Amino acid sequence: MPASLHIRSGALVAHRLLDVANEIDLARAEALWLAHQGQAGRRTRLATATANELTFGVPPTLLRLPSARIELDGIAADAELSVRVYDFGAIVIALRIPAAELSWSEFTRQFNALDRATPEGSPVWRDALRTVLDVIGPALHRPAAQHLEEDYLFAVVHAFTEPMTGVRIREQADIAALLSGETRRLSAQEAAAITEQAYSYFEDDLVVLTWDRAFVYEPRRDSDVIDIIEVANAQLLEMRYYDELLDAELVSMYDLVANASGGLSLLASRRAARLARRLYGLVAEVTQLTERVENSLQVTEDVYLARIYGAALELFRVPRLSAAVDRKLAIIRDTYTALYDEASSRRAELLELAIVLLIVFEIVLALAAP
Repeated sequence: MPASLHIRSGALVAHRLLDVANEIDLARAEALWLAHQGQAGRRTRLATATANELTFGVPPTLLRLPSARIELDGIAADAELSVRVYDFGAIVIALRIPAAELSWSEFTRQFNALDRATPEGSPVWRDALRTVLDVIGPALHRPAAQHLEEDYLFAVVHAFTEPMTGVRIREQADIAALLSGETRRLSAQEAAAITEQAYSYFEDDLVVLTWDRAFVYEPRRDSDVIDIIEVANAQLLEMRYYDELLDAELVSMYDLVANASGGLSLLASRRAARLARRLYGLVAEVTQLTERVENSLQVTEDVYLARIYGAALELFRVPRLSAAVDRKLAIIRDTYTALYDEASSRRAELLELAIVLLIVFEIVLALAAP
């Protein structure tokens, strides 16, 4: 890598995504934030894509937090903090540290230092989460007792000390080291695999994606790339939640089905009917919420951003998780149908038995009459 490759301006960005509720009333959250913090939240719009090309299904609310002080390898840095609130129950805490006048190796070291400084449960995330939930808590519908989490890092460059193209950056910068976090030199095969998901729209921009990090070179400072990767990550978070929820429901469902089955009794029939109604409600609720998650970003015409969004979803394995959720919903749906049919059959059998008993009773009365 040539020594002349220096970053004039850019940023190091860390995202912490948390599932905090089933749903969030964004209008109420905005009103609560304004009342308590004295500043209004604002709905997020994409910077470059038009509504006909790519848009949020329900635009999330952006809340500004006070800046935080964070140490990167013993050096204090001021970080901008913001929170994006999604209606499907996820929030994204974003920490942004300006990066300027750095060599590529220094930029890489600071990026890795940011990763080490912001692990799960670190004070900066914990304090930001508490600040937000203390204010918008009443806007949460069915708050989560435990918060499922995801994280992501962005290394952003707005300008090098000389004009650069995406091709030149890939030739001169060790992007694989930046995105892998490794300090030892990687093999050519591994470096190629790490930087495989690379995209450019103009010749002077570049996006390289991995599972947990991305490099973004955008000299115009108006890219929507970070926003759409954030949405893909939020979808991963929510699909993980529903996958784990349905796993737990399936385990308990088998026990409940066993208890509800067996015996030709009115009580057993009622148990089966109650369980069927519960499962039907679960299927309806999860189906509605997962559809909301899947439609959180609507891509129609912007092919470039659609490619990046699709690549991020594949990297995060969102389609696989979504398919797993669908399979588990199908199992529960089939169980509901079987229970409903069983309850109906039992009621019919009980009715037939009651009719037979009435006939027998009438015959006995007739025979016993003088």
